[in-house]
Amino acid sequence: MSRPRPHYLVDGYNLIHAWEELRGLELFIARDQLINALIEYGGYEKFNITLVFDAAFTDEDEKIEPFGEHFRVIYTASGESADKVIERLTYELIRRRKEVHVVSSDAVIETVILGAGAYRHPSREFYRAIKRAKQQLRKEYLSNVTLPVVRNEIGDRIDQNVFAKLDELRRRKN
Repeated sequence: MSRPRPHYLVDGYNLIHAWEELRGLELFIARDQLINALIEYGGYEKFNITLVFDAAFTDEDEKIEPFGEHFRVIYTASGESADKVIERLTYELIRRRKEVHVVSSDAVIETVILGAGAYRHPSREFYRAIKRAKQQLRKEYLSNVTLPVVRNEIGDRIDQNVFAKLDELRRRKN
């Protein structure tokens, strides 16, 4: 029987600020790139991931966007911080006996989630883990690509009689 997937709760903006390539980008571009990177990373490592973005200064309700079975993005409700949502989800998942990992460099959330029984990963360390996994993926899947030594032409794959007839037709047209 396979081991259940650990569940990672990620403070989105906290991770963006720790991610060198995302830090200087416009916010919507950084979010999209982070989402794509985490979907790839979660699939590779076999993690369930909930990415939480702080929307404390909007008038919106909480919005959840699923991206497949193992990844979702939550935009918090008006007046609610990402930390509060992560804290609530941590307790819910722990009660359901899930292995929970929280990605944030916020000291307040660290105290709360460790007390609940979850694991903590500082954003900078998590960023490095993603980079290592990406390098491993490249190494595993791109390093052994071999190109054919000779050209692969259609003339090499068809019967000689068919080739002769096609050549004759080509010459007649000229």
